Amino acid sequence: MLILKTRNELFDFIQYINAKNLSLGFVPTMGALHDGHLSLFKRAIEDNQYTIGSIFINPTQFDNQNDLLKYPRTVEDDINKLESVGCDAVYIPGVEDLYPNGLECDTIAMNGLDLVMEGEFRPGHFQGMATVVKRLLLQINPTRAYFGEKDFQQLQIIRHMVCALKLPVEIVGMPIIRESSGLAMSSRNMRLTPDFKKKSIFIYQSLLKAKELSSHYTPQKVVSKIEKMYLNTDLKLEYFTIVNEETLLTANTFDDCKNYRAFIAVFAGDIRLIDNLQIR
Repeated sequence: MLILKTRNELFDFIQYINAKNLSLGFVPTMGALHDGHLSLFKRAIEDNQYTIGSIFINPTQFDNQNDLLKYPRTVEDDINKLESVGCDAVYIPGVEDLYPNGLECDTIAMNGLDLVMEGEFRPGHFQGMATVVKRLLLQINPTRAYFGEKDFQQLQIIRHMVCALKLPVEIVGMPIIRESSGLAMSSRNMRLTPDFKKKSIFIYQSLLKAKELSSHYTPQKVVSKIEKMYLNTDLKLEYFTIVNEETLLTANTFDDCKNYRAFIAVFAGDIRLIDNLQIR
């Protein structure tokens, strides 16, 4: 596997791919790879003649600098995992490769998709995320790029951005990969204490309960019932909401012609976890 550490090294690799007119799959990550990430790489390898990943902990998408400092950094282990699944190359740029003029975000219109849920509680997060994804897509020019549905709001924003900017890349969303307990796989899980890791199983259980309740109650009533369930736990609920999948706007009623998804953010001690589930 090629390990590309500068924009110039990446450019040489991309030129080789383009000269041979080969399809290229791309999986952007911030490292600390787990089976959820690897599922994206396996799909990219199936779909394309070459596959490249990136590892870059993007400073502009952290609204909490302490969270940035504590984010797991496991590059050697990540490289070993990518080699084990057959990835062809990994791009590990420095900050200067993606932010040559300093840590500034591009102005990217998101049609309001960035103003709810994560956007409300993490101001600036999506501008930082969209900036780095756009710059990576422009540098790599892949045929397809792969993103997990665990960050479903991010996925919808990227789809909108790619369409608005007319970028020639297919965005592929992939299902959430869960631990045997149901807990959504996340790089943050490795920071959970054993006690909170066990208690965090309740997050997925509450999403399944919301799906069950949605057959009998309005969205607002389902949200109210789930919020009450968290009053009796050691988990601190930041938000629980049910939205239209396409617009990400709060659902007031359930329309059989539309898809609805429940989203949740929870603090397990000082670790913030998110999850979501299509409920209708």
